[in-house]
Amino acid sequence: MAADSLFGVHGAALEVRSQRMGVLASNIANASTPGFKARDIDFKQALASAENDGGDQGISAATKYRVPLQTSMDGNTVELNEEQTAFAENAVQYQTTLSFLNGRIGQISRALKGE
Repeated sequence: MAADSLFGVHGAALEVRSQRMGVLASNIANASTPGFKARDIDFKQALASAENDGGDQGISAATKYRVPLQTSMDGNTVELNEEQTAFAENAVQYQTTLSFLNGRIGQISRALKGE
């Protein structure tokens, strides 16, 4: 695929990071929902699957339930501090990947214009 050679792994990484951001946001939103089970995406596993088959099925397989450090009386496994930290780290990594892709697109655009 032409896009694979132009952007390498970064296109798939952006998709996985986007999916992970949604999962982490869901965890944060359900921090006080009784019985809610926090989930996360194993980035390395999801990226490997996305590179191999390019589908969301790999991301689904890489989505795992979190094991809480402290159990809750209502069965909720969300630990808000952990979720917020993971969300912030993922957001920075997402932005870094996006910046790289924007730079690459700029390079390609300049090359096509002959600059």
